[in-house]
Amino acid sequence: MMDEKEQILRENFEEYFSSAEEELKKNKFNSATTLFFKAICAGIDLFLLKKEGEVPSSHTHRFRIVQDRHPELYAIIDKDFPFYQDSYTKKMDEEAAEMMREDAERIKELSEERKQGQGNI
Repeated sequence: MMDEKEQILRENFEEYFSSAEEELKKNKFNSATTLFFKAICAGIDLFLLKKEGEVPSSHTHRFRIVQDRHPELYAIIDKDFPFYQDSYTKKMDEEAAEMMREDAERIKELSEERKQGQGNI
């Protein structure tokens, strides 16, 4: 069961990330910001599945787990969540979208480190 969840989270991350990249190329910064944040969440969920053996059921649950146990992840998601929220009611710019892109890439690296047993967050 965990292998299936892990595969779904990996595929979701890749789908959100590649879709965000396409939106970024089209200068659709709100869509890119939203999709990069979804990639970040999928990446964090993948990390948590591997580390904690569970996938959070909501943003609140995800925030609580990473705040309590994984401060490096929390610093990223806490910084990015307001941009995700703002993407519904404000115009995002390229700088915000690029920041989210970099953070999504960092989350992917961290989840891969955990897979290989190299990293310890």
